[in-house]
Amino acid sequence: MAPKPPLSGLRVLELGGLAPGPFCGLLLADWGASVLRIDRPGPPSSDLLTSHKASIALDLKNPASRELFLSLIPTTDVLIDPFRPGVLEKLGLDPQTVLLKKNPRLIVVRLTGFRRDGKYSAMAGHDINYVAVSGVLSMLGARNAPPSPPGNILADFAGGGHAAFTGVLLALIHRSTSGKGQVVEANMVDGVSYLGTFPRLLTKEPMWNAERGTNTLDGGAPYYGCYECKDDGKYLSVGALERQFYAELLKGLGFKAHEVVPGGLDREDKRSWPYMREVFTRRFKEKTRKEWERIFDGTDACVAPVLEHGEMEQAGYDHRPIVGLTESPGRPPELRWKGKALKPGEGAGEALKEWVGWSMGRDYDVSDQGVFVKKDKSKL
Repeated sequence: MAPKPPLSGLRVLELGGLAPGPFCGLLLADWGASVLRIDRPGPPSSDLLTSHKASIALDLKNPASRELFLSLIPTTDVLIDPFRPGVLEKLGLDPQTVLLKKNPRLIVVRLTGFRRDGKYSAMAGHDINYVAVSGVLSMLGARNAPPSPPGNILADFAGGGHAAFTGVLLALIHRSTSGKGQVVEANMVDGVSYLGTFPRLLTKEPMWNAERGTNTLDGGAPYYGCYECKDDGKYLSVGALERQFYAELLKGLGFKAHEVVPGGLDREDKRSWPYMREVFTRRFKEKTRKEWERIFDGTDACVAPVLEHGEMEQAGYDHRPIVGLTESPGRPPELRWKGKALKPGEGAGEALKEWVGWSMGRDYDVSDQGVFVKKDKSKL
């Protein structure tokens, strides 16, 4: 018998949202949880993080639809709330006074962008704003240029969805010994700030105490950065921090140490960096990326190609779960190169039958608008 993923049997309701909430749900689903996404009726949302999930269309302002939702709470382990502070309360679904009363073992993970307290709590925002007020954005980008946002990776996914997933796991551990659920509060500002712990501490050290783009790890050091090759638009990454790796880098490039550091300066002396960068830039442009790969592959020069998703897809790159577990591995990733939007209600019938043994027509109906509503059996 094949081993089961570690979260098999866990039931998760994911209130429909974008990016961080769905990513938390995706992590739970990939590790075995049964995830039922609650969508508004209508066309599919733009969320593509739908692997191993089902959808049910509910209008939580509709009493019959909200009653169906509340009927699922006693058999639910985790509820993902991606809304701004106060939204669940306005719907009459306060986690402490309503949801946890119906199911004391329920774990409600509430994921916001800004902190739930403070001057930004009621404001709209996006990844760039959360990274900005975390202090981390000020460290990213080139010198004498505006800070450079790293897509929406840091806040939405690392400091948001993944941090919320960690909170769920911690709450599950607590529940396993106490029998009690709880509210997990996650926000992307604190998530990103925590991810930036080490760089923040380094700002008190020589490695990262100067202006943005001039430090060892933020693009300032010539031996820690990216270089374009002979084939335009193709780059190599260089991370030769330690001196033994730096020696391997120079060997592969065909340089002696004195040829790249002028005037007898040490490579750690920032006065040597502009000249060293010019020398490295010219040398990397002499060969294609593939030619450099043949030179550096298998060495300790800390040189690797900057791969693009298109070429990785063409080469059949092997996507794997975030970690490997020998006794309880996760589900193989379904989302490799193309996402799939869920239609509201897709897979709901199977999920309701599995979770609570319901069947359509007997326990619930679906309106002409596609909304699932609980049947009023008192009128049968």
